[in-house]
Amino acid sequence: MALIGRIRKNSLLLILLIGGALAAFIIMSMFSGNNGSLLGGDRTTVGNINGQKIDIKTFSSAEKIQQFLYGNSAADAGGSRRNIIWNYFVENALVKETADNLGLTVSKEELLDLEFGPNPSPIIKGRFVNPNTRQFDPSRVAKFKTALDDGTLSKDPNWGPVWAYQEKEIIKDRLQSKITAMVTKAMYTPSWMVEQVHADQNQRVDFEYVKIPFADIDADVELTDADYKSYLANNKAKFRQDEETRKIDYVVFDVKASKKDSADIKDEIVKLLPAFRSTDDDSSFIALHLGFIDKAYFKKSDLNTVMNKDVVDSLFVVPNGTVIGPYIDGGAYRAIKLLDRKVIADSVKSQHILRRANVNDPVGLAQAHKTIDSLMTLINSGAVFDSLAFYHSQDFSNAKKGGDLGYTAINKMVKPYNDVLFFTGKKGGVYKVQSQFGVHLVKINDKKFITNEESVRLAYINKPIIPSEPTQDKIRNKARSFLRANNSLEAVRKAAAQADDIEVQSASGIKRNDYTLGSLGAGTDSRRIIKWAFNAATSVGDVSPEIYAYQELTNYYDNKYVIAGLSKIIPAGMPSVSDIKDEIELQVMNLKKAEKVKSQINSSDLDAIAKQFSSVVDTAKNVVFTSPNVTGLGNEPKVIASAFKLKLNEVSKPIIGNNGVYVVKLVNKVDSSTPINIPQIRQVENMKTQNQMATKWIQAMKKNAKIEDFRSKFY
Repeated sequence: MALIGRIRKNSLLLILLIGGALAAFIIMSMFSGNNGSLLGGDRTTVGNINGQKIDIKTFSSAEKIQQFLYGNSAADAGGSRRNIIWNYFVENALVKETADNLGLTVSKEELLDLEFGPNPSPIIKGRFVNPNTRQFDPSRVAKFKTALDDGTLSKDPNWGPVWAYQEKEIIKDRLQSKITAMVTKAMYTPSWMVEQVHADQNQRVDFEYVKIPFADIDADVELTDADYKSYLANNKAKFRQDEETRKIDYVVFDVKASKKDSADIKDEIVKLLPAFRSTDDDSSFIALHLGFIDKAYFKKSDLNTVMNKDVVDSLFVVPNGTVIGPYIDGGAYRAIKLLDRKVIADSVKSQHILRRANVNDPVGLAQAHKTIDSLMTLINSGAVFDSLAFYHSQDFSNAKKGGDLGYTAINKMVKPYNDVLFFTGKKGGVYKVQSQFGVHLVKINDKKFITNEESVRLAYINKPIIPSEPTQDKIRNKARSFLRANNSLEAVRKAAAQADDIEVQSASGIKRNDYTLGSLGAGTDSRRIIKWAFNAATSVGDVSPEIYAYQELTNYYDNKYVIAGLSKIIPAGMPSVSDIKDEIELQVMNLKKAEKVKSQINSSDLDAIAKQFSSVVDTAKNVVFTSPNVTGLGNEPKVIASAFKLKLNEVSKPIIGNNGVYVVKLVNKVDSSTPINIPQIRQVENMKTQNQMATKWIQAMKKNAKIEDFRSKFY
């Protein structure tokens, strides 16, 4: 009771304390940079498209579904999967909004038809393919129809969510197709445009020209801010930015194997040589020491393109069992053993029986093996191969011919089939072979020997020359010392300028959700640098306190350590001269040089102009107005357009092109004698326009939509 009385006496103070705490919490939430805020989306919102929110749970579920369907790949480290998912959600929101406004829907019956009907959705066609033929396989979809009908599909922990997500994809694709059809039906090519297209495609000109390349212009010019501003003003569309970008400077400390590392690795392989020479079980030895052995035999001409010539020459004179090496090949120490030598056939005649099976389907694969084993037993009992192939082979391109494949040159079949034909099989033999197409029963009918060139079979052991742990530690410590001594970008630049082995590199135009950073490429470490650069606490001139370790993904060691700093913040819209000066300096310099050259050209005689600038007079023939490139000229649309404007024997004014300054003289113009086919050209042009509109209307919707992207808070 005493406590309650005390609270009553101090109720005003208590209210103020609670209110203050709530205010502090709200303010802290508003300015929290990492967990979302009231000023930039809440803690669970990945994006907002015209008011339609995408929450992190939905986005993550979509990512898991994509991973389930397609697995992991190197491209995923670059954020490509998340970009695909983001674009899907953005387009889905805009398509749904547009469809609702137009009254467009996809009924349940229509959806079922798009999933299981005779003309399925492109989503279904692209996802349910036969792994052997890479063609759409309706039977694979039929299994899901059965599971959908009996209710087991929705209960499947993997395919249940996948199918539900896929239905949304199909609806989005169908609605988008309906909207596209409405838009493209309004597209029409008028007659005057058809006539112009006909003229552009059929009129041809020949012209002489003098080219003065920018690189050859030795002009002493000085650039001013006015030059840069003029260039930006004339190229607004090229440089206008839809979102803020940042420029990141960085220095790289490369980690390379030392001389001691190399010597130690060589010693490791030298110690293996006695056992490599003496072993009778080369396959096990190679497997134990991560080497390489194959059934294939190689001609001298084959090896000369991929191996040291002296090593190749030795292989064809030493006895079987000889080990050569170690020698350096492709960044590794290698020792090579000659296992066998023989003359390989130039072509082999064979026939086969194929039972198709997917290697990822153990039940189907086992059944294919069982069938082939049964057929092998029949062959050994005297059955005729041709008859068995006619009735049992699933390679329908040759089953009716008894599975006959005729004569085949080496390396024209899939590897397992090729190996048995040329390396392990004998004439008259029948063999079982498994390939990506299924299980084959192969009969070798003949072998032709024409060149009679000797081939060799080899085994290798390799040791990659990689930096040791002490070497990696040494370079890491060097980077740490550099960072401790230079904790601002200005200090980093000064220190790098004074060092012989350190260079400051730059990556411009970096966006908030990027995964790729200049020469460092894409990956999680590049992403971490970019996240740091866009952190609210990071200012221009700051250097990250972290050293970023980039890993070599084949042998798994740190191959570089990176120190990064924020160089510039370039707001959305038109950049200022100071923001982009370094990036456009070459183009502005070329224009300045070109203007100076133009002022020096006073003659209309091409020979005189060529002599004045130590150039030559060239000729371009049969040039069409729509040509993107002209032999000897390259991509120079201004030059081509100028040539078509000229009268016969008229000389142009100097033209500033993409690669230099040009002066052109028209020497011939030929109008096409081909009669104009207006309906045909109109049909082609209508189709071109319609194909363009299929993507352009959704791009226009994105441009005009209010899209807020908060992915960088989560990834």
